[in-house]
Amino acid sequence: METSALKTPIVYPTGAERWILVITAISCAILELLDTTIVNVALREISGSVGATTTEIAWVVTAYAISNVIIIPLTSMLSDFFGRRNYFTGSVIIFTIASLMCGLSSNLWTLVFWRFVQGLGGGGLLSTAQSIIIGAFPPEKISVANAIFGMGLILGPTFGPTLGGYITDNFSWHWVFFVNIPIGIVATILSYTYVTDRPGAVRPKKIDWWGIIFLIVAIGSIQFVLEEGTSEDWFESHEIVAMTIIGIAGLIAFIIRELSVKHPAVNIRLYANYNMVMGAIMNFLLGLMLFGTVFIFPLFVQISLGWTATQTGTFMIPGALCTAFAMPLVAQLLGRGMNPKAVIMMGITMTFTFVFMLSFSSPDSSEWNFYLPFALRGFGMAFMMSPILTLAVGGLNPKDIPQAIGLSNMIRQLGGSVGIALINLYLSDQNALVRGNMVAYINQYSDTVTERIQMLSQNYISKGFSSVDAEMMANQTMDNLMTKQQMLVSYDHGFLMVAGLILICVPITLLIRYKKGTKAVAADH
Repeated sequence: METSALKTPIVYPTGAERWILVITAISCAILELLDTTIVNVALREISGSVGATTTEIAWVVTAYAISNVIIIPLTSMLSDFFGRRNYFTGSVIIFTIASLMCGLSSNLWTLVFWRFVQGLGGGGLLSTAQSIIIGAFPPEKISVANAIFGMGLILGPTFGPTLGGYITDNFSWHWVFFVNIPIGIVATILSYTYVTDRPGAVRPKKIDWWGIIFLIVAIGSIQFVLEEGTSEDWFESHEIVAMTIIGIAGLIAFIIRELSVKHPAVNIRLYANYNMVMGAIMNFLLGLMLFGTVFIFPLFVQISLGWTATQTGTFMIPGALCTAFAMPLVAQLLGRGMNPKAVIMMGITMTFTFVFMLSFSSPDSSEWNFYLPFALRGFGMAFMMSPILTLAVGGLNPKDIPQAIGLSNMIRQLGGSVGIALINLYLSDQNALVRGNMVAYINQYSDTVTERIQMLSQNYISKGFSSVDAEMMANQTMDNLMTKQQMLVSYDHGFLMVAGLILICVPITLLIRYKKGTKAVAADH
């Protein structure tokens, strides 16, 4: 089968057909990533509408994340089984119908169910879109293909909150889901017309059901622990402990199963490739930085600096445009034969500088203080993402590339969840620590504190309050001021922690093996 596939020359789409194919694939990938973050802004309105508590409403995000992470590594096998065109078009249809049903949901659990289904459709779009884009270009242009896909990877999560905020403020939360429907319909028609099956694809003779079951148990449980851990107080909760044990047991069973069958659901033997392992670690850290910083920054500016949701969302756009501008530049550098490790190092330096600058924020920081760091983030992410994708699949057999893509996407999503969980944990810990340190300075023996409280009391008395009420309100105002300062210091520490994590990428990058000849990686044909 393999040899006959190699004898026939591969025909790449050209001109308009190639670009229609690429635009269809990238818009589907952006749709899927947009929906990861677009709902976050609307959660408050949704919880009011369906009568859910803050903890319950988080399931709208969790359900999507869990089904996404489960389906992503299976996409290679499913697309070979059903045929790439059918599987991709089917995923778009499932995603579009689920979006309609999410918008029509009137109670929480119906919405959570349809979000889970939407994630199953969306996860299928992400990796298949990437293999379609890579397959649309000859091997020597792989860096162009990766740059286009990388652009989608960054634009999706960044534009989500902006679009979500705008829709929620001006329409209703239902439109956060309905907005997918016209795009979904157009994408369905285009993908059925232009997407082709993967040349040389071999339909698996039988489906490895046990492998799929173990994967669902392992990844589903791990994702559940990461999403719910913070609200359940981690291992103080029996539920989290049980899910952790189930997750680890499922993972061990999954690895044993996949290594012992001839046609595994997920070909984890690919990790015998050294660069694939290094690429996985880098992808994990990339997810942690990409999703972690998108998560922490809006909270920081809204809580500590008093920005509105729309203001926060709009601010994120210029940084994302820097990425869009930098991606073709990176493709050119790699195309000219520049060492990808040097490009990644430049990216690490820029991303580190971005987070390090944020860790010096003060109550007086304005939007202008953040434009330069976010421009650096935009360039830094672009310089890291495309070479990591290229290096991780370098030297692999062409037929293994879709599977490698699925695995690297899953690891990036898991990295994002670990990043958000870590930051949450670190922030709550820092809040207690910083508050404890600050409270020690606020007492009746400090002249500055006494003067400030007297000044505030006089202010309230002059407004007509009794002296007892004025003193209570003055103390409350002091407490509020301190809480704001304490949150700001905690976020600064949080940014510093992320900066430290970014530095882990340096030794890993140096460990990646790169031979001059691997510049043109075998594309997915």
